[in-house]
Amino acid sequence: MRAMVIDRYGKVPMRLVEMPAPKIGEYEVLAEIHAASINPIDFKIRDGKVKLLVKYKMPLILGNDFSGVVVKVGAKVTRFKVGDEIYARPRKSKIGTFAEYIAIHEDDIALKPKNLSFEEAASIPLVGLTSYQALTDILQLQKGQKILIQAGAGGVGTFAIQLAKLMGATVATTASEAGSNLVKSLGADEIINYKTEKFEELLKNYDAVFDTLGGEILEKSFEVIKSGGKIVSVSGLPNARFGKEYGSGFFKTMLFSIASHKLTRLEKKHNVQYTFLFMKPSGEQLRKIANFIETGKIKPIIDRIFPFEDAQKAMEYAEAGRAKGKIILKIR
Repeated sequence: MRAMVIDRYGKVPMRLVEMPAPKIGEYEVLAEIHAASINPIDFKIRDGKVKLLVKYKMPLILGNDFSGVVVKVGAKVTRFKVGDEIYARPRKSKIGTFAEYIAIHEDDIALKPKNLSFEEAASIPLVGLTSYQALTDILQLQKGQKILIQAGAGGVGTFAIQLAKLMGATVATTASEAGSNLVKSLGADEIINYKTEKFEELLKNYDAVFDTLGGEILEKSFEVIKSGGKIVSVSGLPNARFGKEYGSGFFKTMLFSIASHKLTRLEKKHNVQYTFLFMKPSGEQLRKIANFIETGKIKPIIDRIFPFEDAQKAMEYAEAGRAKGKIILKIR
């Protein structure tokens, strides 16, 4: 099969190679990949920024979600059959969707939403699961609550806004002037132009913040939360609580505690709970998301589709940070 790989960590370009298709375990299926999406986690893995959490062998096939067709099933697979159209986010130890085939555990798979093309379906798994776990599992967002979703026109933001509105929340988001019409069309109630306005001065007494940017933006987000509120971030630093829950061991948990000491101080100062989200694959949650999509409650937002051969160009375009919605690789 053809695959896009890196040979070492760092800002290195991917290269197209031929390699054997993966073998499947008894609970896995072999999926023929039709489309995959590009996500910020791809850059972080490439650059070695998640080495403390997951280590990979080189050469490494990048890519963290996809849509495709089941072409082979393991001996103990019960929920899928050859010919099923699926979409998924593989578990972190089994990534590699920038390729023509992938072996994936049946627990991580769901049937593709019937009303979506393969390209549209590939845009959903990672951002859908990330948003669902942030808003439902961690923030436990309630009807009538107020949430700030950072970078609303991005891949995660466009999905999270729709999900938060579906849950009955009031949504504020940050966007450029170019992205304001998009986030408004998705249901955002208040739009902060991050180039000319300061969200931390305009928003107060929010119940929750969903941060996708990290750094100084995450730190300023504490200022908009009311006492007892919650912040979840996919781009901030893991803290000691995450290390214990993730089973990182004493040494790594101590490192997380030291690295995130500023966030811990802000937690105590503002009396809010900060959680770092390292999203988990879930076929069950993807089935719920598929229902939202098939009933017209959430729609995919795609910025651009690239042919597989242009995967490196697609990565560079994604890394520039100007996309409105998702960037897709069409593999078949």
